[in-house]
Amino acid sequence: MNQLHKIVDFYIKHQTILGYSMVSLLTVASEQIFSSVVFKCPCNSNNMLYGSSFLFAPAFILFLFGFMMNPRTWRLLTGTCSPEKHLECSPWGTCARFCQVWVPTTAKALVAPLTWIAVALLGANFYECAASGSSLMESFFCKDNGTECREQLLKMPCDEELSAKISSEWLSLQAQSQLIGWFLIASTMTVALISTCITRCYSPVHYHQTRFRKNYLKKEHELFKKKAKEHATKLAERNTNYFFEATDSAPFHTPSNEAWRKISNLNSQEQYYSMLHNYVSANRGKSTNFKEKSQ
Repeated sequence: MNQLHKIVDFYIKHQTILGYSMVSLLTVASEQIFSSVVFKCPCNSNNMLYGSSFLFAPAFILFLFGFMMNPRTWRLLTGTCSPEKHLECSPWGTCARFCQVWVPTTAKALVAPLTWIAVALLGANFYECAASGSSLMESFFCKDNGTECREQLLKMPCDEELSAKISSEWLSLQAQSQLIGWFLIASTMTVALISTCITRCYSPVHYHQTRFRKNYLKKEHELFKKKAKEHATKLAERNTNYFFEATDSAPFHTPSNEAWRKISNLNSQEQYYSMLHNYVSANRGKSTNFKEKSQ
């Protein structure tokens, strides 16, 4: 039992990293299946289109899927185009807050597509097929050797001996793909590290308070979801009983549209950990008990 508790605690503590790792592993497995089972380079004039579609189309689909599966996307977009929002919100403040929330969401959505492209480049099958049909590679390998070299270049992905013959004096397409893949991985890790360092340096709170805020938001989300489900069940039960049995019950309090709007607003103040925290503090009027300022 103690071992089980340790495993659960480890998962809770590192669930973000484990989630990204799981997404990356699934992406790598999918790429290997596509590369070995589905992908067959035509070795003709369609090489460029065919290879590029396998390299970038799944990455784009994974990028869109990452947005669709992230609840923050819908929390960010829902109601933002309503006339009331445009009248009440400051354009600059809303835009700044919108970008502040949108950038981390985009970064999370990029994990799977970047993994796909990096692994595909290291495998080299997609790039080799696409590059063999590129006019740039034709001028690089063939120069003034005529159409025969062009035809041979198109057949390179299907003939290893021909590939070795043509690329004997130049860097092979497979080597080019792998170099680009490692450069993509290195540059992505560098950008991620620099972005994290800049974000932490300009953070208005210290390290321990940041961890506290993350824990608070997680618990608030869990409790809010549980309470909302209970509240919706009670309201549905009351209305259903009234419809079928015509039994009138006691008044049932439900948050107003204004209350829902306030806790969904993007314009949160820094001293509050969430919009719900902001809403509760403002309505109770006990700033000394409900505000945790960034000190």
